[in-house]
Amino acid sequence: MKNISRSGDLIDSIVEDIKQTVGNGKLYVAFSGGLDSSVVAALAKIALGPERVELVTAKFDFTYPKTVEIIKNFSESVGLKHTFVDGSEWQKKIWRSGPACNACTKGPKLQSVKLYSKGLVATGAEAGDTWGQQGIKINDGFYSPISSLSRTEIAEIAKTLDLKITKIGENEGREGCMLKHLLKMMISFEFHGKAVYLSNSALISRIDERNLSFAIANVKIIGSLSKNIALVNLKPDPPEDLISDLKDALLTIHQIESVDFVNAPLKLKAVANPGIYNDPKARYWIENGRLKPDFAKDISIDWQISHNNRLSTFQIVDYEKIIS
Repeated sequence: MKNISRSGDLIDSIVEDIKQTVGNGKLYVAFSGGLDSSVVAALAKIALGPERVELVTAKFDFTYPKTVEIIKNFSESVGLKHTFVDGSEWQKKIWRSGPACNACTKGPKLQSVKLYSKGLVATGAEAGDTWGQQGIKINDGFYSPISSLSRTEIAEIAKTLDLKITKIGENEGREGCMLKHLLKMMISFEFHGKAVYLSNSALISRIDERNLSFAIANVKIIGSLSKNIALVNLKPDPPEDLISDLKDALLTIHQIESVDFVNAPLKLKAVANPGIYNDPKARYWIENGRLKPDFAKDISIDWQISHNNRLSTFQIVDYEKIIS
């Protein structure tokens, strides 16, 4: 009962905050279909009613097809209007210079929603995010009503509201778009982009067909710009029939040269632009915050400075397995 009471108090507090913040206007919710934005959407509906809330999602060429289904099903189930806006070309432009999830979130994911919206935009930023850590609730037209809450508190609210959060199946924690699994510059959409899209689509479809569940499920695309290597991450270890089937499927993708399953610790070889290479904190975050949560086994990184002035972040160019 303590958890329910606590969630009830939080709900009442956030609903009142939304009412006071939005006033007589309309609230647009930057909606991903995940836990945080789903809770924000539900609380906004309670506070303002369905006519004054609209869910808006930036859709990309690398959005999981399953994500589209999840978003449509959720918006219909809660009775809220939903709109997709396109951010594909903006996202591709960013990735031409190397992996940059933060730039993508701040740019096409949020700004595409803001450009469409005609009022305040609510996000699912919570205590663990940058805004939450800095104590920012409203900034530049964006509003984060749950910015002071932990993921545990947000999950408790979802449970109290009986919200059904459907997962893509790529990570038991936070999920995103397929492009985060391309660990190199996307110079060519047809070569680099399709390698990551087709491989991860093949993986998720086979997991769903078998009704399996993994804590981590993705295909990382690494290698030089002329060679795509597919590293399959599945945690816990997958059954042999899935390994065989998936390897055959991935090798039919002509953009992929070789396939390997991450069944042992890896040493990754990375090149980085001088700004990242000379910043230990940046390298630490990439290794421990950006990459490790998405790999099935432990990783370490051998960093080298890049001489490619088009690379603004980093690129994983090779790997080796550490067999003890």
